[in-house]
Amino acid sequence: MRGRGSGADRVFVNGAVYTVDAARSWAQAVAVREGRIAAVGTDAAIRPSIDAHTDVIDLAGRMLLPGFQDAHVHPVYAGVDMLQCDLHDLVTKEDYLGAIAAYAAANPDATWILGGGWSMEVFPRGCPPKEDLDAIVPDRPVFLPNRDGHSAWVNSTALDLAGITRDTPDPADGRIERDDAGEPFGTMHEGAQRFMTDLIPPSTPDELYRGLLKGQEYLHALGITGWQDAIVQGPGGTSGDSLSTYLTAGEKGELTARVVGALWWDRLKGLEQIDELVTLRERGAAGRFAATSVKIMQDGVCENFTGAVLEPYLASDGTPTDNRGISFVDPQILNEAVTRLDALGFQVHFHALAERAVREALDAVEAARKANGMSDTRPHLAHIQVVHPDDVPRFRQLGAIANAQPLWAAHETQMDELTIPFLGEPRWRWQYPFASLVRHGASLAMGSDWSVSSPNPLEEIHVAVNRVMPPDYPYAADRTEVFLPDERLDLATAIAGFTMGSAYVNHLEHDTGSIEVGKRADLAVLDRNLFAHPPEEIAEARCQMTFVEGEPVSTVPAA
Repeated sequence: MRGRGSGADRVFVNGAVYTVDAARSWAQAVAVREGRIAAVGTDAAIRPSIDAHTDVIDLAGRMLLPGFQDAHVHPVYAGVDMLQCDLHDLVTKEDYLGAIAAYAAANPDATWILGGGWSMEVFPRGCPPKEDLDAIVPDRPVFLPNRDGHSAWVNSTALDLAGITRDTPDPADGRIERDDAGEPFGTMHEGAQRFMTDLIPPSTPDELYRGLLKGQEYLHALGITGWQDAIVQGPGGTSGDSLSTYLTAGEKGELTARVVGALWWDRLKGLEQIDELVTLRERGAAGRFAATSVKIMQDGVCENFTGAVLEPYLASDGTPTDNRGISFVDPQILNEAVTRLDALGFQVHFHALAERAVREALDAVEAARKANGMSDTRPHLAHIQVVHPDDVPRFRQLGAIANAQPLWAAHETQMDELTIPFLGEPRWRWQYPFASLVRHGASLAMGSDWSVSSPNPLEEIHVAVNRVMPPDYPYAADRTEVFLPDERLDLATAIAGFTMGSAYVNHLEHDTGSIEVGKRADLAVLDRNLFAHPPEEIAEARCQMTFVEGEPVSTVPAA
């Protein structure tokens, strides 16, 4: 540690420094001392901070930003997926089957073939059949969730092991996909996945730890220095004890990111679990980690018709069905749960995707506000895919943060073939109303939901600004038609969503999220000034260096 009166530990000079402070000001250079921003200004103003021991980084015109923060991400389980049968980077059924067969051959002792990451648009109506898996893995159960985790592809061995037949009823919170004869098809939606997950051994502590470090490494390479993990489970969790994973990493100093954990609300339990959550929060802090949020999943997704909608989904011929999706938590219980959690100082992190779920989540926040007053717990609604226009102003009124995953707000195959036709007019036009929310004064945070989709903030920002997919994104259906152009954001607002907005969600806005004197030096270096290039080139930018408290945590060689 440097003594007082000595020079800076590290300085960045000759750059395009976008501070994301309240004035959205620019600078040329930044000095870092003892992990914090010591000075911001011109090269000449920073020059006195340099001595013989200062590490001087010449940005050569590159952009320096506060480190990105992801307000909704799953790095532990995404990292575990990367270590298993990972399908996320593949784009065809043939690719999937080849990878699954290769993984099974390379892991002959694996009792289950696990991993996932397939995309619904690859299969008719988004549902892959068991027969394709049976042909390549006939002797072991296969369980592979899709990109968003709301459906899983299974083989006949898994169905037999779970005792699933044509006579097995759907659970209240899910659906077994069936063929025309009523037989299980090979796709399990939402709560129906429990037939298998109850049989699958949870990930071991070692697998989870390696997954966290793998996920952290990947996120740091993209300029991400902090996040909110949207599903953190304690001992006995169905996917393993990820809370202990974070605590161990925090205690060992190997958690270099700043992380808030959202403890999982078990929808199969009731209000009695609140005491358990309080106990987990009491032990859930170490190093840069704290478990101060609670994640409540209120509905599913539109593509498999489990997103909770106000009016029924349409059939393929455009006629109304009798399906309004699923509210996983009864609205009355939700109101009481959120009120009690808020009174205990918990932040509530909602999965609220379709318009009924969004309204139910806002109603629950309103119930808490009426009972407890306007607290500083900062509840936030993630995904907000379909928002009824009447509910847009309520975010500001209730102090509920809009947590956007902007990469999905574009014409892609899943949107055009599996969503728009089944939402119908005018509802499909209520999707991802980012600009409307901002115009009505909502606080905006941004995240990726990785491993559901790419965690690259530059790709996310690209779509937020352009409302078209990045040039090289594999699932784009139309790279020219702008998706609901009135909902485009300006670049400054989109960057703020991934920096100060997400820092605000995590109660870190006084410590991170902007480049200001006294704040921690969590920083990202991009290969170009985003404002100096056309908006359609945003996704072409690359993060080259990432720093946490002034220390490098990732350096990517220039292309």
